Amino acid sequence: MDAKTAPALVRWFEIMDSEAPDGILDRLAEDFQFAIVFSMGDAGSSDFAGGRAAMEGYLAQRERGTRAHRLLAVSAAGDTEFALGEVIRLGQWEASFVASALLDGQGRVRRLIIGRAPGVAFPPAAVHG
Repeated sequence: MDAKTAPALVRWFEIMDSEAPDGILDRLAEDFQFAIVFSMGDAGSSDFAGGRAAMEGYLAQRERGTRAHRLLAVSAAGDTEFALGEVIRLGQWEASFVASALLDGQGRVRRLIIGRAPGVAFPPAAVHG
């Protein structure tokens, strides 16, 4: 994916998929706030929100080494980045997601919102044209 178009989000998901996802904490601005809505379809959903401490809690409860994020499209408008992607769990498609991040002047994440759901898949060919 084009790291020049949305470098913060591209790097965010690279770090989240790495052996050291806590590395994202270094990319947070002082006034960081986030919300993640994590749908499991009929199995329910979880909503995570807050600041740095809440993100630390999110990272602590998160499964490691089972999911990967594949970005299908990224864009940016000013200091805001956008991404559309899919979650792959143990080699199989699990869900689609959208993400948006507002950055500060140093490229750190001030605001982050992510929504994921298994209800719709975006074919890569359709996304890329």
